[in-house]
Amino acid sequence: MRTTVVLDDALVEEAQRLSGIQTKRDLIDRALREFVAARRRRSLLELDGQIEFAPGYDHKALRPDGA
Repeated sequence: MRTTVVLDDALVEEAQRLSGIQTKRDLIDRALREFVAARRRRSLLELDGQIEFAPGYDHKALRPDGA
């Protein structure tokens, strides 16, 4: 999708410096992906205490190291 936006130059420069990403397009793409990932993680955390597991279910047994 093509769009035109006005960006804060100082913010863009700092983000490029911190990320090593040189193009604005790649920088915005990374920012959007990280935003979506963070929201998905937060959504999972909001499920805390809302899921009931079957009696006898051992989630630790499914881990490769068994811990």
